[in-house]
Amino acid sequence: MTRHERPRSSTTARASIASAAARLMVEDGITDYHHAKRKAARLLGLPEHTAYPDNAEIDVELRTYRSLYQDAGHAELLHEQRLAALEILEMLASFRPYLTGSVLEGTAGEHSTIDILLFADSAKEVEIFLLNRNLAFEHAEPRNERAEAVLVLETDVADVNLIVFPPQFERVAMKHRDGHARERVRAEALRSLLADRGGTKTPVVD
Repeated sequence: MTRHERPRSSTTARASIASAAARLMVEDGITDYHHAKRKAARLLGLPEHTAYPDNAEIDVELRTYRSLYQDAGHAELLHEQRLAALEILEMLASFRPYLTGSVLEGTAGEHSTIDILLFADSAKEVEIFLLNRNLAFEHAEPRNERAEAVLVLETDVADVNLIVFPPQFERVAMKHRDGHARERVRAEALRSLLADRGGTKTPVVD
């Protein structure tokens, strides 16, 4: 292999992993990007040191896959997920809620969760709020060390992860594992996004 062939090979491997990982996320219901990348690389027979694509590259492939094979059905599902998210945002308005994750980014599928960031003095406040409204929830392990708790609600459309942070972290930029900024929007911006019935236009980030 020549010096000029290596970058091309690396680029090809990244693209192959991105495509395969996106397919796994859609067809197998994998929601963790890193897990999907590792499994894709393994299925492709690539060596362990192969550079993985970043999450943004996976998102591009997810959108491409869904536009080819799930266009109408996916647009309807995404719209329903965003409507459910808006209802939760409005209900939890006192906790400064933001929608984030795949439902905002437009890559969510039937196995995806609705991820909502909350900023409260304590997770107990949120728990009491939910209990007073007879809303059942479960606890999940936070993936972000800054998060105080993750409370999981069930809806008819998808499970909802309420990720509770202390108030001082509201102005701190959140990032994905690959270092890319994590988009988030308030209820007002989500209403604007829902005005596009297909739910495909680029979100306006708060």
